[in-house]
Amino acid sequence: MAAAWGLSLTAAALRAVTPWPRGRLLAASYRPKALREASSSSPETDEGQIHLTDSCVQRLLEITEGSEFLRLEVEGGGCSGFQYKFSLDTVINPDDRVFEQGGARVVVDSDSLAFVKGAQVDFSQELIRSSFQVLNNPQAQQGCSCGSSFSVKL
Repeated sequence: MAAAWGLSLTAAALRAVTPWPRGRLLAASYRPKALREASSSSPETDEGQIHLTDSCVQRLLEITEGSEFLRLEVEGGGCSGFQYKFSLDTVINPDDRVFEQGGARVVVDSDSLAFVKGAQVDFSQELIRSSFQVLNNPQAQQGCSCGSSFSVKL
């Protein structure tokens, strides 16, 4: 249970409750809501980019150390067909795209990027949970009522 609440813990406490050296799973959900957009520092055009909100950048700077970054993956599953998966990682693969802002990095593999390009990554802190979320995903047609999965536009 402690790992589910790990996002509100410090980086040292997070490491204490999650023993995996790589790919530590973090809470994830999809919940559209209006937030201001923060752009990636990449000089490329907006197409194919992932945008990080200020709260995402701030939280990543708090919980990552050294070469760690947030990995965003899209997996099959959930009520609507696809779901987001967040984890802390240290290995960048050849097919990964790195999105950096203010020293915080989010890495997305090329297959997952097709499902989230143009979206925002946010960190939301509420009374009962804290989580990274994908917001304003232009590739998503709709989300499910539980807020943890989405279907893609065809």
